[in-house]
Amino acid sequence: MYQIGEFSKINRITVKTLRYYDRIGLLKPAFVNDSNGYRYYTSEQLPVIHKIIALRQMDFSINEILDIINGKDNNNVFKVKKEKLLNDIQEKKDQLAQITHYLEKNKEGFKMNYEVVLKELPEVIVYAKKMLVPNYDYYFEVIPRIGEKISEVNPNLKAAKPNYCFTIYLEGEYKEENFEVEFCEAVNAFGRETEEIKFKKIRKVNQAACVFYKGSYDNIGEAYAHLFKWIEDNNFMPSDNPRESYIDGIWNKENLSDWLTEIQIPVKKVLIN
Repeated sequence: MYQIGEFSKINRITVKTLRYYDRIGLLKPAFVNDSNGYRYYTSEQLPVIHKIIALRQMDFSINEILDIINGKDNNNVFKVKKEKLLNDIQEKKDQLAQITHYLEKNKEGFKMNYEVVLKELPEVIVYAKKMLVPNYDYYFEVIPRIGEKISEVNPNLKAAKPNYCFTIYLEGEYKEENFEVEFCEAVNAFGRETEEIKFKKIRKVNQAACVFYKGSYDNIGEAYAHLFKWIEDNNFMPSDNPRESYIDGIWNKENLSDWLTEIQIPVKKVLIN
């Protein structure tokens, strides 16, 4: 038999840890001397402690190890752990791809004006109008009229909180002139429609690559270029049409430099063998 100190040295594990394993019932001593409280272990327990150490090295939690030692379905426990590790590896790969993207951009003298994040876009009820837009300046003329018209026929309709006013680019790419869009304003309920303005529910987007652009719409194309490059570099691909969410603009900011737009592109991961 081995005293706890000897058992500790043989297995390169602290006495404190062995006492903890005893307390929680993971590995109890084979014998405890009633007169002095000394703990003793046998050679038959060496494979058990090795199994525990091996499982800890595989990052199993104490509770998971208790389940395994106590005979719970080992295959299922290992499958769950494998899935978690694969997800962790993919997350680290995604982080590495983002860092690599930034480093490559820095080599080109690129200034970090655009911080790309992945996030969920909520399910919303919107009133919407599809239209062909000759240029960005047309927005200042047509969008206020859409809001006025819908308010006329729905005087009690309220905007959703937080506000979510956006356009969807139906052609799937950035264009400066003659592009088809669907203007949407999130609201709190369905309402009365007009001949051109319709209500509908837009489903949640699980993952979208998003970037903020500050300034007039004249140079928003460079933000699109950066975002599409980021999507490619990080092994994603667009899964739906781009959106522009208007946060600050002509309606609440005097200076063009203070206008704030978020470009949102729904994405999905590209499977790489």
